[in-house]
Amino acid sequence: MAAEITIVQTVWDRVSGAAMDAIAHCFARRETRASAAEMIAGLLAEVDTRNCWTLAQALGHSGPHRLQHLLSRARFDHDRAGQEIARLVVREFAGQDVVLVADGTGDAKSSTDCVGAGRQYSGALKGVGLCQVAVHLAAVTDTTRVVIDRTLYLPKDWAADEERREAAGAPEEIMFATKPQQAVAMVAGALESGVRARWFAADEVYSGRELRTNIRWFGLGYAVGVSHTHVVSDGAGRRWQARHMINKVLSRQWMRMRAGHGTKGTREYGWAWLEVRADDTPDGHQDHGVSVLVARRHRYTGELSFFRCFTPGDVTLAQLVDVIGRRWRIEETFQLGKAFTGLDEGQVTCWNSWMRWSLSCFRVATDGVTAVEAQRTRHPCR
Repeated sequence: MAAEITIVQTVWDRVSGAAMDAIAHCFARRETRASAAEMIAGLLAEVDTRNCWTLAQALGHSGPHRLQHLLSRARFDHDRAGQEIARLVVREFAGQDVVLVADGTGDAKSSTDCVGAGRQYSGALKGVGLCQVAVHLAAVTDTTRVVIDRTLYLPKDWAADEERREAAGAPEEIMFATKPQQAVAMVAGALESGVRARWFAADEVYSGRELRTNIRWFGLGYAVGVSHTHVVSDGAGRRWQARHMINKVLSRQWMRMRAGHGTKGTREYGWAWLEVRADDTPDGHQDHGVSVLVARRHRYTGELSFFRCFTPGDVTLAQLVDVIGRRWRIEETFQLGKAFTGLDEGQVTCWNSWMRWSLSCFRVATDGVTAVEAQRTRHPCR
């Protein structure tokens, strides 16, 4: 055990140092870079809550002013820093089967003065509340899940309020965009940065035709959740709601398969699929590929969930189940980010502060790479 801890610490030091070296040019001053390194160390410290006051105390500072300056006013190209850390992580995925997963998470707020804060739905809050919502993009492999990009969602009324935007320092070029549009932009950025992905996965929020068409334009397959009332067309062109279409499946066609591991053990469900007509072929593309509706049935309650899937080539039901199962892993990343780096605890109100605090999610990404590297070190023959 002591040997494994030593290996992990050694790998952690190497990867953490590589990350700081990769973003060194993003800081105008050495002092700012040093403050950033201190803040990252503070985020991983054992403190009850994480904000500039508690981190400053843990780091031995006389007050929070140095960290507050780093977040809000220091000359620091946080956008480029995020891109560089993402590239560092991407290089570790060479040769692996990558699924890009988009999902949002919300953080409760006490005032609409916080950038992007408003009354909106958040799964983390289990309903509608005053919160900020951010859309994240994760790269998920068989062994690793890491966040490689994120963007803050600005509600339409908030994005159109010039006074509120000016007070929070929201850049002029950042306008209202739907969450699916934000996800498409991040997928495009990931592919441009060198991610070699084959699939995109997401929940029902990201199942619209516009997004699916864009994903096909990128040359990716997709597996996205859809509602029971989602309309599909069968081979004869007849239109069905998903809950009615699945009645065509015979009892012997349901297959029991594993879809990953949860906190209470292995997730196993009944699965079935039916071919449907594609409705999202990009202009100028030929309508080739496999388009199916996949149903998941709970083994005990019989509850059904539905997924619309497409792949440019041949695919098996087992492969689609694997892609669908990987979508859940981004939620594990959110839990890690909030539990270990205080992703949801930053008391930030302006655009720069949110962007810089949220870089802590890339700290979790680096942790993921560290775990993979440590595993390779312990088992070099794998």
